[in-house]
Amino acid sequence: MSGDTGKEFIKEFDPLDYHTIADTVVSALLKRPKQPLPLSQSFSGAGVYLIYYEGGFAPYAPISQSETPIYVGKAARPGSRRGPAALRQIENTTSPALWNRMRDHTSSIDASENLDLPDFACRYLIVTPIWITIAESLLIAQFHPVWNSVVDGFGLHHPGKTRYTQKRSDWDSIHPGRPWAPMMQEGKDVSEIITAIGEHFSK
Repeated sequence: MSGDTGKEFIKEFDPLDYHTIADTVVSALLKRPKQPLPLSQSFSGAGVYLIYYEGGFAPYAPISQSETPIYVGKAARPGSRRGPAALRQIENTTSPALWNRMRDHTSSIDASENLDLPDFACRYLIVTPIWITIAESLLIAQFHPVWNSVVDGFGLHHPGKTRYTQKRSDWDSIHPGRPWAPMMQEGKDVSEIITAIGEHFSK
């Protein structure tokens, strides 16, 4: 005898569900206006952000001038990885974590030999710390940004002399210019990276 009762299962809506709240954060971010880089004024807080490319670098043509970001990122307040007790202590701090992160990205883009800073824009949202990581994950799953999935390394900082034996990131290989990148070992061939970008956009 079949156990199928013919009834449709409908999950009840819970406004306090973890993913429901995270979706609200994502929606709020996407409603924010785009702003050019560099950001003109500093601010305090942590959160999530989207970076958009609007230039003429040929491999990125499918997303240039579009609503698909080239990169999704997050900036957490100092100490946010040390457990719930530490998190409660820092929730009301005035650390400019998100501003600092965007400033670092601006420096990376500006240092590149084949990217122009005026071709970039961003959206950002200051968020309560507990929602930052899941909001970033949802944004990456939604947009599959090329700098998060194919061209890795954009978010890297100076690795330090002890790590010069590591390979150069894909981002530094295709966008040379950061002063410490040439000190690292040779990474992938640029043609291989460009092929991977094309395959990414063809999916």
